[in-house]
Amino acid sequence: MPFERTVFSQLLDFLPRHEFNKCVRRYQGNYRIRGFSCLDQFLCLAFAQLTGRESLRDIETCLRAMQPKLYHCGFRGYIARSTLADANETRDWRIYADFAQVLIRRTRQLYAAEDFGVDLAQTAYALDTTTIELGLSLFPWAHYKRQRGAVRLHTQLDLRGNIPCLVHVTDGKAYDTVILDQLLLEPGSFYIMDRAFVDFARLAKITENLAYFIVRAKKSLVYRRRMHRPVDRTTGLRSDQTVRLGLNHSSQRYPHELRYVSYRAPDRRHRLVFLSNNFHLPALTITQLYKRRWQIELFFKWVKQHLRIKAFYGTSSNAVKTQIWTAISVYVLVALIRKELGIDRNLSEIQQILSTAIFEQVPLSQLLTENAPQNENGVFPNQLKLFDL
Repeated sequence: MPFERTVFSQLLDFLPRHEFNKCVRRYQGNYRIRGFSCLDQFLCLAFAQLTGRESLRDIETCLRAMQPKLYHCGFRGYIARSTLADANETRDWRIYADFAQVLIRRTRQLYAAEDFGVDLAQTAYALDTTTIELGLSLFPWAHYKRQRGAVRLHTQLDLRGNIPCLVHVTDGKAYDTVILDQLLLEPGSFYIMDRAFVDFARLAKITENLAYFIVRAKKSLVYRRRMHRPVDRTTGLRSDQTVRLGLNHSSQRYPHELRYVSYRAPDRRHRLVFLSNNFHLPALTITQLYKRRWQIELFFKWVKQHLRIKAFYGTSSNAVKTQIWTAISVYVLVALIRKELGIDRNLSEIQQILSTAIFEQVPLSQLLTENAPQNENGVFPNQLKLFDL
C-alpha cells in the first residue's frame, strides 16, 4: 500500500500547534480574519524557506500547482500573492518570533548534552552581528549609509547544537553592543564575543549578574598588571595575568579585576589577547572557547546560503522581521528533526533533501536515512556494453 502523507505534512508533526495558537491569540493575529489565517501565512513562508522561492508570485505559482495536496499539508486558506503580501505587512511579526522561541526551547533541550569540542559543564554562548544590505529606496526605514540601507541581525548562539537563542533585528546603524542590553543573563554561563563588543559598562553588568565573558581585547587597551601566572609556552600561550584597567573612565565603568590571556596560534604571526572575568578555567581553555566563537560565523553563512534572508518578500519592517523569524524557525526545525529522528546527516544535507522532496509521499525517516544504492561492480544496468567480451 503506497504511503499517503507528504513530507511537508509530516514536518508539521514536529510543530506544537497549540503553542502556535497561543502565540496567535496573544497578538490577536486572526482577529477578523476569515480566509487566510496566520497558520496559512506561516506555512507559505516555511515552504518558501525550505524550497528557496524567490518571490510572492513564485510561492503562489508553486503552491497552486500542488492544490490537491495542500489541504492534507495543513493549508486551509486560498493562496494568493496579494493576500500573502497583505498578511506580511499587517500580521504582527512577534507571533512568529514567539513561536520560534518555543521551537528553540524544545530544540535546546535535545542538544543539552551535545559535545561542542571544549570540556565545559556550563552553557556557552557566542555573540555576533551580521549585516544584510538593502536598497534604501525600497527600505527607507533601514538606515545604514548615505545611499544604502541595511538591517543587522544581532544573534546569541548556543554552542551546544549551534541553536540561535536570541535574534535582535535593527537598522544598519545600530552598534554590535545593542544585543548586550537584550540578554537575559544566566549565572555561570559564558558569553564569548569579538572585540567589537568591548563596552566596559555592559561587561560589568555581566560580572554583577554572576555570569562570565570572554572577549578579545582592543590594541588600545591600557591596563595595570597585578599578578601573573606561569604558562606553557609550547601550547601557544604567552601570558596569563590579573590586571586592572588603567584609564580613569574605563576603570570607573569596570572597577573589577580582569584576566588577561595572551596567545599566539601556530598559523598566526600576531598575538591574540583575551579578557575574561573567569579566574578558574585553565588559560588554554579560554583560548579554545574563543575559537569556538567561529561557529556563529558558520551559522550566518549557512542561513544566508540555504534560507531566504538576503532578499525579502515585503519592504516594511514588519514583513522583514516576519521573514527573518520564519527563517529562524525553519533552521531550528531542521535541527529538531535531525535530533528527534537520530539522523546522521548535517543540516545542509537535510535541508537539500527536504527542498527537493517536499511534496513526495514517502516516510520522512526513510527519506532522510536511506542511502542511494551502490553498484558494487560499478556497472549501470541501463548502460549498453561497448565491447562484447
